[in-house]
Amino acid sequence: MTPAFLEHINVTVSDPEATAKRLCDLFGWKIRWNGEAMDGGETYHVGGDQSYPAIYKKPGEVQPKGNTYQVLGGLNHVGIVVKDIDDMELRVKKLGYEPHSHGDYEPGRRFYFKDDDKIEFEVVCYS
Repeated sequence: MTPAFLEHINVTVSDPEATAKRLCDLFGWKIRWNGEAMDGGETYHVGGDQSYPAIYKKPGEVQPKGNTYQVLGGLNHVGIVVKDIDDMELRVKKLGYEPHSHGDYEPGRRFYFKDDDKIEFEVVCYS
């Protein structure tokens, strides 16, 4: 049996266009598609050729959910693998985000940061 792979996640944000641009700038991704989505919303698919986050917002105001680690089905963080973690940390800081929870572990290094919508990203380097 060929193993399955994760194609995408779908996350609600306050400004999908701005989030898509920020993710492209930060991670070197591209906008694969954008357009209308369920409930009159808008979605951007941002990533590489095989996987991507779908960045979604329905019309009107969206509310934060609080500590997602305390919510069933909460999105706790999104893990991103990079080749140069030191360069990525500089880029994260340049955008005004605060890296935290640095760790060296087998088999790599990591840190975390939260974006404008308080979505947490784990940045990992395995080399």
